[in-house]
Amino acid sequence: MPARATKRGAARTPLYRDCDVLVCGASFAGLAVARELAGAGAQVLIVDRYEIGERQTSACAAPTGWLDNLGLTASIRQTFPDLVFHTPHAHFRYRLPWTFSTFDYRELCALLYQQTDAAFDTAKVEGVTRAADAHTVHTDRGDLRSPLVVDALGWRRVLADGPHVQPPEARLSRGLEVHPHGDGRDLEIWIDPRYVRAGYSWSFPAEGELRVGVGSFEPRDRVKEPTQRLAGDLELAAERYQGNWIPHRLRPAVEGGVFFVGDSAGHTSSTWWHGSGDGGR
Repeated sequence: MPARATKRGAARTPLYRDCDVLVCGASFAGLAVARELAGAGAQVLIVDRYEIGERQTSACAAPTGWLDNLGLTASIRQTFPDLVFHTPHAHFRYRLPWTFSTFDYRELCALLYQQTDAAFDTAKVEGVTRAADAHTVHTDRGDLRSPLVVDALGWRRVLADGPHVQPPEARLSRGLEVHPHGDGRDLEIWIDPRYVRAGYSWSFPAEGELRVGVGSFEPRDRVKEPTQRLAGDLELAAERYQGNWIPHRLRPAVEGGVFFVGDSAGHTSSTWWHGSGDGGR
């Protein structure tokens, strides 16, 4: 494993480097790309403005078989054979065709990174200058050159060739959740306009905490107050917030000679946004 010589604040050193493959973004999608390149003999560099596993943006649940087959079993926190649905008129339990598991985001990202041959450093990606032989990615610490560049930076699609469309005009859904301490035994979904008129709500237990949130397919609808109200109805504290925008349509996977994966390519179905996070849903 390469040593991660990352620094912060005034101690941040300039970063100028050439590599065979530059992966911008160190969440699920970027780490999955680097994992697939392990053993290829390529010099792979991953950059992100945050440390690996530092900034969770999803409720973090996935089919248990996916986690096992990817060597990520150690990150599992709780496993569920059923999904419980709540509507204004009925409640019912659906036996899943396979089990789902909630997992620890930081640990899962660390396990993915351990399966790569990539180097990692922290830097904020700000743009790209394209060229036939190698692209130059501009960061707050310096320029990085590579013939193969992957944008796994999320919905903002930072390295896109076209205009950057911002919410609410962009085709994005919005989600917010709280993480109160507590325990639960069921994955739960609410299809209930009391909380959100164009979306759904959820509660995902994860061994000592619950991930309770609301997601809306309509980006103009607010989700903070409904999230607080759902937590109150469940007699849980509305604390430890996290949220994100989630693309709900596919976007080009290649643009201007740059590859896009995960949320930057719209690789997330809106029915899975509360699950596996950026690019792993």
